[in-house]
Amino acid sequence: MAKIPETQGLAAIDFLRTRSLSNVVQAEIERMIIEGELKPNERINENGLSQQLGVSRGPIREACSAIAAMGLLEVITNRGFFVRALTNDEAQDLSQARAGVFAFMAMLLAEKITDAQLQTLAGLLDKMDAVVETGVVHDYYPINLEFHRQIAKMAGNNRLEAIYQSFVRELHIQRYRALSSPDVLSVSNTEHRAIYDALVARDPLATFVAARAHITNGIVRTRIAGEPDPI
Repeated sequence: MAKIPETQGLAAIDFLRTRSLSNVVQAEIERMIIEGELKPNERINENGLSQQLGVSRGPIREACSAIAAMGLLEVITNRGFFVRALTNDEAQDLSQARAGVFAFMAMLLAEKITDAQLQTLAGLLDKMDAVVETGVVHDYYPINLEFHRQIAKMAGNNRLEAIYQSFVRELHIQRYRALSSPDVLSVSNTEHRAIYDALVARDPLATFVAARAHITNGIVRTRIAGEPDPI
């Protein structure tokens, strides 16, 4: 996820020529939410963010409206934008729906996956294994996201991919915290490899089962992580 570059003047203008300012601001606010700099139920301080990011309040509001549409923020009348806090029941419902969609996409992929696509997934697995040795969740999480994103993309169903990514955006905070223990990283990537092995075998049913089990096991890990209700 893109960050606001540490540049000034012309360099910043050159960067923004290729990207909408509100999109850049949106990416940075999303990062702050996902990485915990902005906490659940915390009010978005538009003036503070404006000063911090070096932009006017207009792009801040536009970005927050877009993020609210994705489900990471909520709007409270006459009070502003707040970081959304899912209840455990809401998070579980979303996770179960995500498990079904992800498993079905993985099954579709098993029917047509290419050797080149398998190589891409294998490379991501190796990267995650390397991070497991360090136990740094912050480094593991984006590679984990990319592994899942690649499976969704490779499945080739744009509608399912869009639905899946909407679940991903709403569940970022819960998923990140479910990986908060270094011991969990090894378990997580072992489950990734089970999905990969089923894809290598071009076995749709085994892939569906492995993919669904990985997501549902993550639901259990989130509970173990001790998420309060609401979170």
